[in-house]
Amino acid sequence: MSNLLKSTKKIGINGIGRIGKLTLWNHLNYGHFDGFVINAGRKVGKKLEDFIDYLVKDSTFGSLDNFFYGYSGNTCDIEIVDRESSIFTINGLPIKLIADSRNPKNINWAREDVRLVVECTGNFVDPTAPADHPKGGMRGHLEAGAEKVIVSAPFKASDNIQDIPPDCGTFVYGINHHEYEPDEHHIISAASCTTTGLAHMVSPLLDTRETSEIITISMSTVHAATNNQNILDSAPKADASDLRKTRSVFNNIIMTTTGAGFALENILPEIKQIGIMADSVRVPISTASLIVLNVTFNTTLSEDGEPLLSKNFINNIYKKAAEGPQKEMLVYSEKKNVSSDMIGYPAAIIIEGAETHTRTGFIPFYAKTLREHGIEIQEDINIPVTHAKIFGWYDNELGSYVNFLGKLAVYVDKNMP
Repeated sequence: MSNLLKSTKKIGINGIGRIGKLTLWNHLNYGHFDGFVINAGRKVGKKLEDFIDYLVKDSTFGSLDNFFYGYSGNTCDIEIVDRESSIFTINGLPIKLIADSRNPKNINWAREDVRLVVECTGNFVDPTAPADHPKGGMRGHLEAGAEKVIVSAPFKASDNIQDIPPDCGTFVYGINHHEYEPDEHHIISAASCTTTGLAHMVSPLLDTRETSEIITISMSTVHAATNNQNILDSAPKADASDLRKTRSVFNNIIMTTTGAGFALENILPEIKQIGIMADSVRVPISTASLIVLNVTFNTTLSEDGEPLLSKNFINNIYKKAAEGPQKEMLVYSEKKNVSSDMIGYPAAIIIEGAETHTRTGFIPFYAKTLREHGIEIQEDINIPVTHAKIFGWYDNELGSYVNFLGKLAVYVDKNMP
C-alpha cells in the first residue's frame, strides 16, 4: 500500500475546516494533483469512515456526489485501501489522513513526499514567527520538509511592526500571480476571500485611463458568517477587544473589521498611494457575500458638457474585462441577483451591473483665492469629480476563494524548481 501515494504531483493540506475540506473538493475535481495528504492535527471520529463521512457531505454545498455529477444519480467511488495507515481513495485518487500534531514543524511532510502544502487552519498567519515558536508557525512546514507553503489567509505579523520577510509574497490569481518568483518566494499568502473579489473588482478601474485617477476609495463587505463566530451569545474572554464577536451569529447583523484593504495595497501597489477604508458587516447566512465599493474619481466632462463617467461607462469597463483579460474570473451580470444565486459560482467577483450608480459634482476654485496664493487665473473654475458605487458578489467559500486558491496552488506547483 505504501506505493499508492508515490505520486508525481502530491499536495498537502493542513487543517480540514471549511477551506481545507473544500480545497480537497476543488483539487479532486480539477485533476492536477494525483495524491493528497491531509493533516487534521487530531483524531477525527471513532474510525476512518467517520472522517470520510465528514469529507463527502456539506450543509452548504451538498454532497460530493452532487458536486461531481449533479443529480444524475452517479456516485463517487470511495474505497478504504489501508486502514492502519488511514489511506483511502476517491475516484481512484489516494488520500492519506495524518493526525499526530497540530504544530507544522512536527508534520513530517518529507516522509510523506509532499513538496507543496496549503495551510488552511487560520492559526499560522505570522510569517515572522520562527519554526520553533511555542505555538507553532507557518515556517515549521518548511522545516518539516515542504518546499512551498500557501497560506489561505492574509499575512499578519504579531507585533504589526516587522516587515514581511523577502521570502514571502501575497498573490491573487489573475491579478498579480505572475509576480511569483519560484527561487525567491517560499511562503505565499493567497490573501482572503474578500481581497480576492476586491482585487478583481478594482483592477479594471486602475487599468482604464479614464478611471485610473482615483481620489478616494472605500469598501464594505456584507459577509456571510464564519466559524470564528459564536452560535449563541457567550461570555467574552479576558483579552476580548470587541464584544460584538461574542454575540449569536444566528440572531444578529454584526459589524466588524476586515484586513482586505491592507492586503489590497500589497497586491495593487497603486492603492497604497491612495489609501483605502474597509469594513465588514457579518450577516446570518452560510456563504455568498457582497462587496459595496465606493470610488471617487478625478474626471472630465464630455465635449457636450455631460459627465464622462456615467453608469454605462463604468459598466462597460467591467463588460470589457469580463470578455478580455479577466474572462471567467470576473463576470458582469445585469440580472437582479440574490446571495443564494452566488453559492458555488466559479468567479472571483460578479458585478451587479443593474445597481451601479454614479454622480458627478464639482469642486470650486475661486480666482481671488488662487491669486492670493500666487496662482494667476482670471475667473472661477469648477473641477469635476465623479463618485461611483459598484456592487460585486462573491462566494467567500468554494466558488470564489477556494477556486482561486486552487488556481494559485496549481500555478505554484507547475513552477516548482
